[in-house]
Amino acid sequence: MKRLTVTLFVALFSLGLMAQGESDAFGAPPPIPNEYGKCYAKCKTPDVYETVSTQVMTDAGKANTSTTKATYDTVTEQVLVKEGYKKLRVIPARFEAGSQRVLSSDGTCKVNVIPAKYETQTSKELVSAASGKWVRKKKAPNCLSSNPEDCYVLCWEEIPAQYRTNSTRVLLTPERIDTSYTEAKYTTIKTQKLVEPARVEEEYVPPVYKTVSKKVLVNCGGATTTYSEPRYKTVTNKVLVSQGGFTEWTEVVCAGDVNTSLISRVQRALNDRGYSAGTVDGVMGAQTRSALAKFQQDNGLPLGNLNISTMQALGVR
Repeated sequence: MKRLTVTLFVALFSLGLMAQGESDAFGAPPPIPNEYGKCYAKCKTPDVYETVSTQVMTDAGKANTSTTKATYDTVTEQVLVKEGYKKLRVIPARFEAGSQRVLSSDGTCKVNVIPAKYETQTSKELVSAASGKWVRKKKAPNCLSSNPEDCYVLCWEEIPAQYRTNSTRVLLTPERIDTSYTEAKYTTIKTQKLVEPARVEEEYVPPVYKTVSKKVLVNCGGATTTYSEPRYKTVTNKVLVSQGGFTEWTEVVCAGDVNTSLISRVQRALNDRGYSAGTVDGVMGAQTRSALAKFQQDNGLPLGNLNISTMQALGVR
């Protein structure tokens, strides 16, 4: 009875192992070995993923502009209206009328800040490439287990590629400063120019001046722009590197060779390597199965049964 129990466990634990006459579920049978008593199974290998980190812009940054107005100062100056002359007592002096343009106000400048323009652009980022997967179908015939999850037919079907849409705010035209100017203003004043001074008795007539006020540009003003740096965040995704599945035919421990002594040696080897298989009691319990599966996953070994590759890795004969 004990040997029958161990044999039934191996049939349940080896998900890929086929009973005689079930080779159609997994293709052609394995090559004929050189000796009798060899057992083979197709063993499942896990998917391999790679963690990929990318930088995604969360804030494109912005420009802050501060402006200062133009400053002016009012100055006054004396403008010659009439030159001094010598006045003759008998023959008066002669003058000629004229005109003179006098600057009344300087030109001005006006600063206009034209804001930056942005555009939101979208892009598609590949999250996972197209791949395939095994899909369970109808329960395989002549399965030794009453659980339909232990023996099944697999069909290879395509998994489409997955994409993610990213949005980015892109600067089209930066902020710029537009400066406009107005021309200076002039005032025309009338003047008199001495043509001929008085003769005979000379009398000096002093020149005549007029006080004129005008605005003089001291500082044209301007604009100062500061920019904030764009901000990013790191997005981490798991990308499928290779698809797991069933391997080629792999040699496994035959059901007749699985006994309490072999299971005890497997438990001891797992415990020695840091994989807690529990008490070394020769019973393939839940803790021993979990430790064995973890050891196979960590070392890239075929999963789901007591295969020869796992036994060699554990150093169990």
